[in-house]
Amino acid sequence: MSAIEMNRNVAVGGFGNAVARFFSMIATWNDARVTRRELNRLTDRELDDIGLTRGDIERIARAH
Repeated sequence: MSAIEMNRNVAVGGFGNAVARFFSMIATWNDARVTRRELNRLTDRELDDIGLTRGDIERIARAH
């Protein structure tokens, strides 16, 4: 009986690294998008309660 390795990295080398960086950039962009969306849904009062203003949202989203 043979074993199947399920956690093997198929893409190796320069191309694999480029693909991994691409998907990492997409994940980072999506995290910032979700953070931005959720903070924009808060009222000014709710933002003030957590020590933020509307002007802080973009900075926070990028730092996330």
